[in-house]
Amino acid sequence: MNIIDELTWRDAINQQTNEERLRELVDEKSISLYCGVDPTGDSMHIGHLIPFMMMKRFQLAGHHPYILIGGGTGTIGDPSGRKTERVLQTMEQVQHNVDALSNQMRKLFGKDANITFVNNYDWLSKISLLEFLRDYGKNFNINTMLAKDIVASRLEVGISFTEFTYQILQSIDFLHLHKTYDVQLQIGGADQWGNITAGLDLIRKLEGPEAEAFGLTIPLMLKADGTKFGKTAGGAIWLDPEKTSPFEFYQFWLNQDDRDVVKYLKFFTFLSQEEIEDLAKKVETEPEKREAQRRLAEEVTRFVHSEEDLKEAQKITEALFSGNIKELNAAEIAQGFGKMPNVEISSKPENIVELLVSTKIEPSKRQAREDVSNGAISINGDRVTDLNFVIDPSKEFDGKFVVIRKGKKNYFLAKVVD
Repeated sequence: MNIIDELTWRDAINQQTNEERLRELVDEKSISLYCGVDPTGDSMHIGHLIPFMMMKRFQLAGHHPYILIGGGTGTIGDPSGRKTERVLQTMEQVQHNVDALSNQMRKLFGKDANITFVNNYDWLSKISLLEFLRDYGKNFNINTMLAKDIVASRLEVGISFTEFTYQILQSIDFLHLHKTYDVQLQIGGADQWGNITAGLDLIRKLEGPEAEAFGLTIPLMLKADGTKFGKTAGGAIWLDPEKTSPFEFYQFWLNQDDRDVVKYLKFFTFLSQEEIEDLAKKVETEPEKREAQRRLAEEVTRFVHSEEDLKEAQKITEALFSGNIKELNAAEIAQGFGKMPNVEISSKPENIVELLVSTKIEPSKRQAREDVSNGAISINGDRVTDLNFVIDPSKEFDGKFVVIRKGKKNYFLAKVVD
């Protein structure tokens, strides 16, 4: 299947320029294409992942992706999607973020694969102010720039000249990559359409109207309820395992709504059309089995993290579902229970009733005695009914944690603090 036709089937194209010629071109030869990300932070979240999944599809189809890390534009800040000016970062912070994002990209695309990493600081930093104004600024019409959505949305509250010029810098990127590496296609999110078309205009003005360059944007991802994809009550879902553990990452995908899961299978997995259509039927006929969600969680966790991280996430999930947490080690306990209610305890052994009250898991000794006697309290996976039971934190999980369950679903992670 032609890569453009595949993206169309996956509902992954929002807008594109000269669709017919681009479809012909990707059949005729291997093309070079690029997508950029600014180092505004030291990790991408899953919203950032969407256009890069498309880049990965082009890579697998035999085309050559250029991943642009915006070490130059990251010092300025893209106004897109923002209502106020960005707080400028120090050059040291920008470089730290560049290094971190580069490592994430290499993990996703492979260090030795058909891919090139570039940093726009390498060419933007060499342009003098006069060169910027004479060679580039002269080719941009202010009225046209004001009409771009990313600028127009900010005019009411105001936009600095710095952020106003961002689309010129991104256009220079496209021009530079087109001239230097014969990059013919830029991919971006739906909000990047104005920047992409500005780059195409600049290429044709300076390289001639016959220059073949194209733009393609990805649709804005919304959940079935109309809310923005990728956000949870706990915040963004990060690709960095230190910010969002592989277990939390796996759970995010596992808990997707039936109304969204097929769309996400198309966007975020490399499963075939036949496999996805088969899973779609199972969503309709056997939704209680949640097979599509499990497959989605498996595929994306394996891609972003690793097979080992996936197996660990599945192990923690099974332990939480069954209540048998004794098979977990301290690191797995930290992953599985890290976002659950936390309390702090001493490393000294303590009577179960006293500990339940001192940590405020129970409101009173009377209630604590009643719940213990009724079998409502479990310690490290074992139900305890003895009011004289002594909890010794040193016995489980390297002496770092005690896992307390009250009732069927209320878990508390007691962290040993001394």
